[in-house]
Amino acid sequence: MITVTLGTIPFAFNRAIDWLERLLSAGVISESVFVQHGTTDVSILAKYSFVTTTPIVETSFLMKTIGESRLIVSHAGQGLTRGLAAQGACFILVPRLSRYNEHIDDHQLWFARGVEKLGITHCTSLDNFEQAVKCPPPSFKGQIFDEPRLAEHLMQIYPR
Repeated sequence: MITVTLGTIPFAFNRAIDWLERLLSAGVISESVFVQHGTTDVSILAKYSFVTTTPIVETSFLMKTIGESRLIVSHAGQGLTRGLAAQGACFILVPRLSRYNEHIDDHQLWFARGVEKLGITHCTSLDNFEQAVKCPPPSFKGQIFDEPRLAEHLMQIYPR
C-alpha cells in the first residue's frame, strides 16, 4: 500500500494529486493507495477502486496506516516528517511550492533540501516522483532533530 498525506492547510495541492493520477493511469501504481488530501480536490481519483480518499484523519489512524504502507508520499511539513522519521518509515517528500499557490512561501522546499543530506528523498518533478515510487528509498534510520520539540522544551523551563 502507498499512503499519501497532503496535510490540512487551506491551500490545494493539485500537483501532487495530478502526479499520483498520472502514475495510476500509466499503471506504474496498481496497489492500494490511501490519500489524506485536506482541502485538495481528489475527484480525479474516484475512478480507481483501489484508491481511498479522506480529507482528514485521526493521527493514530494515520500512523497505523503508515505502519502498514510500503511507501509514504508526504508534503514536506516538519511535524509529519519528524513523525515519519521517528517511525522508521519509508517515505518521500513532495514539498508544496509557492509558485503553484500550494503555500505562502517555499519553506517546505528549503526544509526538504535541508534534510536531503540525511538521506531523505524529495521530489520536485514528475520524473523524480515516478522514480521514487518505482524504487523507494530505504526506511529512514536516524533522527532529524537533536533538540526537543518546542512544547517539551518550554514545559521543562516553565513547569506547572
